Order: sequence, then structure tokens, then C-alpha cells
Amino acid sequence: MNTAEQTLYLLKTRGPQTAQQLAGLLALTSMGARRQLEAAEERGLASHEDVADKAGRPSRRWMLTESGHARFPDRHADLTLNLIEQARAVFGAEGLERLIGAREQAIEAHYRMLLEDAPDLPSRVAALAGARDAEGYMADTEVRDDGSVLLVENHCPICAAASACQNFCRSELEIFQRVLGQGCQVERTEHLLSGARRCVYVIKPI
Repeated sequence: MNTAEQTLYLLKTRGPQTAQQLAGLLALTSMGARRQLEAAEERGLASHEDVADKAGRPSRRWMLTESGHARFPDRHADLTLNLIEQARAVFGAEGLERLIGAREQAIEAHYRMLLEDAPDLPSRVAALAGARDAEGYMADTEVRDDGSVLLVENHCPICAAASACQNFCRSELEIFQRVLGQGCQVERTEHLLSGARRCVYVIKPI
């Protein structure tokens, strides 16, 4: 991944950043990071806004544009949407739900296999994040002081399908709860389909 691609990736996974913040992440000078951001802006992939801080002059925050987000595309979006509509037309809503259920069972079995040797909640969530990351969700975890764990997904590679049929999202949340076990509670606190820039799940031990 070259520096230009790394710049876009960091804006995708970390949200709005200043040139100075990106400089530290990219091991560049602030001027070098600013050049990368300005180049991305010229290509229509990034934009900026000046945010007033509590003291001093406003800081310039850089973020991805719609075209920038499109560099991390939905997988086979047109084909997926067409298949959903065809399935709904041929099998009805009940038939589509059965197909989602079959997909759910296959995914759950795969995740259970990956998590079976994880000894505790943080390692189980980390194994789940690894599986999701491999599927294109740009997933990561964060263990918090209260013992809860965040599962963060910075991208949704099936966003078009989830928009057309939100049972996909309901299905994923239920899968997470089952594979992580009854000793925890899974709650989604941020959701891409609700306008957030990422999906965030809070997993709390019971």
C-alpha cells in the first residue's frame, strides 16, 4: 500500500483527522501529510472543514468524500441487489427469510470454529474481528477499562444488500450474540445504515 492509499485508508478507519495527526500515523512531516491530503482533495477523494477549538485558531480536519468512501466498495452490489429482488419475487418474503437463515447457519458454524480455542471474552472478540476483517469489514477491537470490548467495523462490504434487506443486519447481530456466548451481552451502538461512519458493537460480560 503506497502513501496515497494509506492516507485514504486512515481517513476511512479513523474518521476525520488533522494533517498533524496523519503525519504521526504515516511517519511524515506535517507538510508531507498535507501534500497527500491536498492531492486526495484534487482527485475528489477528500475534503476538509475548519473546526473551532476551545482556544487558538481553528484546526483543519480532513475526511473522505463520497467518492473517497467509494474506493472501498460494496462487494458485487448490483448483482447482490438483483438476486435479493429475484429471490423476493420468486420465493416471497418468507422464502427470502429462509435463505437468510441458511446463510446465517453457515456463517455461524464458521465463526464457532474460529472461536473455539479462544480462552476469554477479549480473545473471542479478537478472533471474531479477525474473521470479519478477512471478509472486508475493516474490523478491529478495543478492550475498555470496565471489562467490555468494542468490536469496530469501519466498512460494510455488503452495504447494498443490508440496505435492501435489513434482516441481514439483524442476522449478524444475533450471530455475534450466539457465537460469543451467553456470558456476554452484545449491543450495536453505531450503525452505518443509520448514518454513522462505522458500526460499533459493545460486548459486555454478564
